[in-house]
Amino acid sequence: MPVKNRFAELHEEITEWRHDLHANPEILFETHRTSQIVEQKLKSFGCDDVVFGLGRTGVVGVIHGKVNTKNSVIGLRADIDALPIDEATGLSYASKVNGAMHACGHDGHTAMLLGAAKYLAETRNFDGTAVVIFQPAEEGGGGGREMCEDGLMERFGIQEVYGMHNWPDLEIGKFAIRPGPFFAASDFFEITINGLGGHAAKPQIAVDPTIVGSHIVIALQSIVSRNADPTDQIVVSVTSFETSSTAFNVIPQTVVLKGTVRTLSDETRDLAEKRLEEIARKTGDVFGANVDPVYTRGYPVMTNSVDQTEFAASVAKSVSGYCEEAPLVMGGEDFSYMAIERPGAYILIGNGDSAPVHNPNYNFNDEAISIGCSWWAEIIEKRMPVS
Repeated sequence: MPVKNRFAELHEEITEWRHDLHANPEILFETHRTSQIVEQKLKSFGCDDVVFGLGRTGVVGVIHGKVNTKNSVIGLRADIDALPIDEATGLSYASKVNGAMHACGHDGHTAMLLGAAKYLAETRNFDGTAVVIFQPAEEGGGGGREMCEDGLMERFGIQEVYGMHNWPDLEIGKFAIRPGPFFAASDFFEITINGLGGHAAKPQIAVDPTIVGSHIVIALQSIVSRNADPTDQIVVSVTSFETSSTAFNVIPQTVVLKGTVRTLSDETRDLAEKRLEEIARKTGDVFGANVDPVYTRGYPVMTNSVDQTEFAASVAKSVSGYCEEAPLVMGGEDFSYMAIERPGAYILIGNGDSAPVHNPNYNFNDEAISIGCSWWAEIIEKRMPVS
């Protein structure tokens, strides 16, 4: 079954939804306008139930099929939040909000799932229940976790869950997916180094936290090169080095390092946390500084279930004729919380030759809309066919 004709008919309408969302981006859990639009549209489509407020500003729509002989329930999830970025595209529908932009394509994800919901509510050609999930705060806020903690899976009886993300440089009309660990766990650290400040001309009577911090930055790379198994995937990046003084002739009292650790297994994650704390503290001991490392665990590894991945790939091939094996991704994705709660699969859909995500020149490619909508609809119709 190729792209459904109904989505070709709806393409202009769905595109208009997407452009409106793009022009009015909202960040983290502050997706009040977006969530209200989603809620209103789901009600206008004739969804059997629409619930607002899971995960603070999340929206859930329930669509019953023609029959329900097996009590099957499948969840489809789209993220709805934007990023704190100033847009530089110059588009006619560019962001109207200073410091906010849909630079990751969540406007496209939301519009595609709305399009699929409209079609499924019209046709209801399936045996079971489809639950459409519109989640805030994917970009660092853990909206997926909060929706799950609010009882998303239990309240709606969801048995499987599927997600989708656009992918720049993957050709329009193509999909990519892989079973098992897919997106990395994303953790963060802050290391505060307290030395003894003083005059730059008398370093012998100071304890220079800049020197301590520099040694820590270099030593942290030994976690990757000398502690972790070379066949494991791990990234340790120090992204901020800030001193308490900017003067030319002052040795600062304090230095703060910030950064991120990305891993694809629980064992490597545990190792990285342990070694980071040991390296930071013991380096401080060597130089006589007081070092306080704080390691914060973020999103867990996003893992695709084998059976659901095979099914998602088969649906992608039926829609577009093409689904390749995706590469491992060291970025984080909070669909991981839903995939922990229930068997699930997360797929990439081609966005063509575009700027990368999280870039001020990025834009979701509207040519992907009918393809993505068809994949969502086919997930429901093929997984819960009417006999």
